[in-house]
Parts: sequence; C-alpha cells; structure tokens
Amino acid sequence: MSIVKGFIDKWKSDYDFKTVIGAFGALPATVFYALYNGFLGIHHASLWHGTMCIYYILLAALRALIVAAERRYAARGTGDGGGRGVYITASALLLLLNLSLIVPISMLVRQQTPVDLTLIPAIAMAAYTTYKITMAAVHLRRRRTSADALVKLLRTIGFIDALVSVLTLQNTLIMVNARGDAHTLLPLTALTGGAIWLAALLLSVSALVRGVRMGKRAP
Repeated sequence: MSIVKGFIDKWKSDYDFKTVIGAFGALPATVFYALYNGFLGIHHASLWHGTMCIYYILLAALRALIVAAERRYAARGTGDGGGRGVYITASALLLLLNLSLIVPISMLVRQQTPVDLTLIPAIAMAAYTTYKITMAAVHLRRRRTSADALVKLLRTIGFIDALVSVLTLQNTLIMVNARGDAHTLLPLTALTGGAIWLAALLLSVSALVRGVRMGKRAP
C-alpha cells in the first residue's frame, strides 16, 4: 500500500513524472493503432493506412526512447533529464517524422483517404480529439515549468500527435457529411493541412535547435 500511496502522491505533485507515465501508458494504444492501420493497409492495399502505420510505429518508438532514457536517468539519480545526446537524436527523429507527414497530409487534402465511419462514431472521434488537443495544449503550455529537456520534448511530441489527430478528424467529418460535395472543400483542407503541417515542422525544428544550443552550452 505504501508503494501505491507513494506513486499517487508523486503523480499528484510531480508534473514531470505524470508526463513520463502518461507517455508510457500511451505506448500500447499507439502500437495497437499502428498495427490496426498496418492490417488495413495490407488488406485493402491502402497507401493511406500504410503510411499511418509507419508514422505511429515511429511515434511509439520515439516516445519509448525518451521514456527509457528518463527511467535510466532517474535510476542514476541525476534528476536533470541528463542526456543531451538522446535529446538531439530524438529531436532529429521528430523532425524527420514530421517531414514524412507530407504524404498522408497530401492525401488528406485531396480526400484520397478511405472513411468507413458513420456519423455517430465520427462524433465520438470528435469528442476524443477535442479532449486530446486540449490536454496536449495544457501540457505544452506547462512545458516551461520543467527543467527536464526530455520531458519538454515529450509534451511537444504529444501536441504534434494531437495536431495530426485534428487533421484525421477533419477528413473524417468531411467525408461522412459532405458525401459527393467533398471536393468543394479542397481550399479549406489545403489551408488547414498546410497550417498544421507547418506548425508541426516549426515545433520540431525549434526542439532540434534547442538541443544543439544545449550541446554548445555544455562544459
């Protein structure tokens, strides 16, 4: 019981700890979603599902890399998140991951993605995505309160993940509701798709630049 109480107390008082545990808890769901998209990609010969499978596998691997590093530094008792090398590596991988989004985003903009949902599941997806983007924004805003660079990067990754979810939701709602008139919304999808992709790129470039500056300041 003392272990459980200690965990709960730390969860309530240590926001960095909560961020790392939350990222660790999200790993199984991310891997499952990646495998689900992989199955659909193979079964339907779908480029969209195939690219999303690769995206979420890499996203899970990136989060796992950071969580493992955090646990390693915690075990050593360094307390500062330590590894500048891990941070720079993870930031570079995040930038490459976001650059790879150009393929699925271009498919979203041109509405070349398969959508098999009805209105009710689409509404449920909208509610979950709203919650996801709200929490990710809160975490990102609290990024400055942490002295741990890897925790800050986890929050950035979570926000970018939420932005991608917004794009997917937009496409789903358009395809479910617009039916044959979906092509008339091409300017809107192009604008939002480009804006979200640019935001993801800027966040990842900013993280990489921060890592390089950390290395230059190191003794």
